[in-house]
Amino acid sequence: MTILVTGARGQIGRAVLDSLHAKGLKVRAASNDPSALDLPAGVEAVALGDEPETLSAAVDGVDQVFLYANPTRANAFAAAAEQAGVEHVVLLSSSAASHPQAADNPIGASHLAVEKALAATTLVTTTLRPGGFDSNAFGWIPAVRAGQPIEHAHPDAALAMIHPLDIADIAVAALTGTELRGHTVTLTGPEPISFRAQIGQLAEAIGREIPIVQISRDEAATQLSRTMPPHIVESLLAVWDRYVDSPETPADTTETLLSVPARTFAQWATENAAAFTAS
Repeated sequence: MTILVTGARGQIGRAVLDSLHAKGLKVRAASNDPSALDLPAGVEAVALGDEPETLSAAVDGVDQVFLYANPTRANAFAAAAEQAGVEHVVLLSSSAASHPQAADNPIGASHLAVEKALAATTLVTTTLRPGGFDSNAFGWIPAVRAGQPIEHAHPDAALAMIHPLDIADIAVAALTGTELRGHTVTLTGPEPISFRAQIGQLAEAIGREIPIVQISRDEAATQLSRTMPPHIVESLLAVWDRYVDSPETPADTTETLLSVPARTFAQWATENAAAFTAS
């Protein structure tokens, strides 16, 4: 059995690849730039771009796929995988696709497009819809390293953030077992945690205080727009608005799906403290 892992340079894709390889399974890693991949011995690297020839070559001889949602090539990839005889796809989608108004939300709509492309084929698809990642906190690195306060418009918004390795563990379970096959699951961490509490736990992990400054929504939009398109900024702020007074309710976790305790944000902060203190 050969399993194709797309997004092999990403944190989740790489964790899925390493776990499958450690289990002795045959893994093929796909990337826009396969030459940049540093892979374990025995793992094949293939190019995966928007060109039809890369799609068909990537899935040739593949039984299962771990797929990052990419709406620009969703239909072409789904067709290539179906034609190649792929049996099962585990799709990394987003909890934004779970909302009733997902089609009106740019983030939700882009992930729904990939889900619909796969649903239009005969491929058996397991869809993972995680919410916010603990690793989103990496965005605070510049401020923390510089000893500056973290500015946030919604410090008390509480989301059930999920550790990326929990997502990887669930994906691997879906690829190596049958209990999750064909299901759609919304994934979260074990409990809602506010940004203020995250910053407090991160401060504890690095051993020094991290100040917080609450800014206006407009100021936050200006900051976020430096690295995100406007429609994504508005979607993100709307999510934070929602969870200030009503914390996000946890959904499925590694505890409910795998009977393994879900990793906490405090664990993530401890594991990644060095990234916030390196010069």
